[in-house]
Amino acid sequence: MSWRISTVHHSTYRYKEPVVTSYNEVRLTPHSSGGQLVLNSSVTVSPTTSLYRYTDYFSTHVVAFDIPDSHDELVVVGSSVVDTATPRPRPTGLSWSELDSEEIRDSYVEYLRPTSYAMGDEELFEIARQFRNEMSPIDAVELVKEWIRSSMTYELGATRVSTSALEAWRSRRGVCQDFAHLGILLLRSIGVPSRYVSGYLHPTVEGEIGVTLAGAGHAWMECWVGAWYPIDPTHPDRVGDRYVTVARGRDYADVAPFRGIYQGGVLEGLNVTVDLTRLA
Repeated sequence: MSWRISTVHHSTYRYKEPVVTSYNEVRLTPHSSGGQLVLNSSVTVSPTTSLYRYTDYFSTHVVAFDIPDSHDELVVVGSSVVDTATPRPRPTGLSWSELDSEEIRDSYVEYLRPTSYAMGDEELFEIARQFRNEMSPIDAVELVKEWIRSSMTYELGATRVSTSALEAWRSRRGVCQDFAHLGILLLRSIGVPSRYVSGYLHPTVEGEIGVTLAGAGHAWMECWVGAWYPIDPTHPDRVGDRYVTVARGRDYADVAPFRGIYQGGVLEGLNVTVDLTRLA
């Protein structure tokens, strides 16, 4: 049985001097897919302005806005109530020869090519080749997850939002974003289409109903082995009840929760909070 989770993502940007004008887009709105059902969602902005909504190339809901008036603080709040998806059954999976077919490689080319976040070196490519040589594609997917968890140390502050998978690998440290990029890099290099997923993970397995807990944005990945199959290299559990999916893309660059440009004062401070509440 799935969970019903309330999410409130609150971001406050403060500037040393007034900002004259700004243009922004946010990806904070979950959408119904893969067994997940969004019951309601909203994005509010202060100073108040008109909001323009669209769905991007990767089917992520985007809210875009500009603020033409001078301001020294920008507050963006994304809220939602979601019935989460239950864990997906492990797919039977395709063979390597099927994954290597021209039809599949053409259909999923965007999730097979390297990106600036998911670009490797010969050491990583050799590790990946071993996974391919010794097992089926779905077994390789599962083993890559466990290999990352055993080879990398989760450490807050060890990397930046701009850190690539290769940089994180060389330091053997990182956070969920780095773990997902590393998994994507390895699997793409051996022919398994893989994509980046962002959203939220409820912090407790028990999930006491009605208790609001401090959370954070989370990242994991999905691999195509005849169907899209989610895995989380950061956690041992299967992706399911505790996960709220917000955006998908080739890597973090496609799913950044906030992106914008502005003219005026220097950013003085940023405060981000995420509140997660299991409702049912």
